[in-house]
Order: sequence, then structure tokens, then C-alpha cells
Amino acid sequence: MERERVRALLEAVRRGEVEPSEALDSLAQPPYVEVPSGDGRVDLHRALRTGLPEVIFGPGKTPAQTVQIAQALQDAGQQALATRVEAAAAEAVLAALPGGVYEPESRLLWYGPAEVPQQGKGTLAVVCAGTSDLPVAREAAGAAKRFGNKVELLADVGVAGLHRLLANSDVLRSARVVIAVAGMEGALASVVGGLVDKPVVAVPTSVGYGASFGGVAALLAMLNSCASNVCVVNIDNGLGAATVATLINRL
Repeated sequence: MERERVRALLEAVRRGEVEPSEALDSLAQPPYVEVPSGDGRVDLHRALRTGLPEVIFGPGKTPAQTVQIAQALQDAGQQALATRVEAAAAEAVLAALPGGVYEPESRLLWYGPAEVPQQGKGTLAVVCAGTSDLPVAREAAGAAKRFGNKVELLADVGVAGLHRLLANSDVLRSARVVIAVAGMEGALASVVGGLVDKPVVAVPTSVGYGASFGGVAALLAMLNSCASNVCVVNIDNGLGAATVATLINRL
């Protein structure tokens, strides 16, 4: 159940096109549904409460479990987005439930329209420090697009060659929210934060040599940023960044 569908239903009742009893039956559907295997309970009212539907976290799930959850969302008239889906699992899911689109670079599996209507008020800029950070950046950009945002991705513009970032300052200035994705020492978020008057959602990645401690060094650097417009999500959490940026972009 999504906000726009509920609003449209209530408007139809107001115009006399739908009987109140029919609308009541539609609104009385349970807030969640248990999948046939009993392995999951799919939250059908999350989009109504938060503005964004439930997202399927791929790791740890069998293809059959992913299929059942995606099917439950589709049966409820909702879109289905699965993250961190490896290629072999995606192939199995698509074989059992056709009609989806898999993006191997972002590991996103999508069941929904090719073009999602834009609900954001501006553009989200996803700024990626290095090519090795691209999988996380593409997860953030891909999820943000599926959430109804216009997205622009800048790849390989890290602080080791700051001129690459400054050459795209027009993209930064025109964006309403910036997502900064970086591993190693994670300095990109502070640099971007010092250049724009926009919220910066920082995403530390697990990219780096031993002393990066699997992204902990970048996480701590971003948390200690001297740029006061920077907020931070968890390591490699492109989806979380896309969610926060989407909600900001709708305000």
C-alpha cells in the first residue's frame, strides 16, 4: 500500500467513483503478509508509513525466498527492489519470476516500471572517489533512481586528483543533495562538504589497504569531518544513503 494509491482511492471516493465500502475493503488489507514458506513477513504498509517500500536485502536469502518476497510485493501492487544480489542468484530469481531487471554493476534486482516518476524536488549527485568504490556508488545511484529521483553520477573524482572534482563543480552546485562515496581515508566527504551549501550524505566503503580496517578508517574520518553539513551512513551502505537523500529531496 503506497501513499499515492491511497490518496487516489480517497479522491475517487470523494468524486463518487468508488463506493466507501469498496474503499474500506481495500484499506483493510493486512499490514503484512506471510510468504508461503513461512520464512518471511513482508511489510506492505511500509511505503504508507515512510514513503518508501520495503527493500529486499539479498545476502543470506535463497533465490526461492527472494522470489516469494518479491512476488508478495507485486501481488500487493508494489514495486520490488532487491539489493546485493549476486549474478547467479539473480539468474535463478529471474528464471522463477520473470519480468525483472538485473544490474550487475550495482547488484540491484528491480521489478517495476522502467522509468519511475520523479518525486524529488531536485537532482541527487552521487560523487564517487575511485573506480573501486563504484559498486557502492552504483547501488546508491540505482536505488535513488528507483525511489523517484533524478540522479547524476560522478565517478573517479577523489582527492588524490582534486582537479577532477573541481572540474565538475557545476554538478555539485546544482544538486539538491550530494552523496559522497569513498574508501581509503574517506576525505572526499569533507572536501565536498566544504564546497557546497547542500546536505552531504557520506558513505564510507571497505576499499583500502590493511590500515583502512575494512572501511573503519573512512567511517571514522567521515564521522569526524570538519564540514558541518556532512552526515554519515554505515560502511558500504549505498541503499541507506539513497534513502536519506531521497527523503531530504522530497522536503
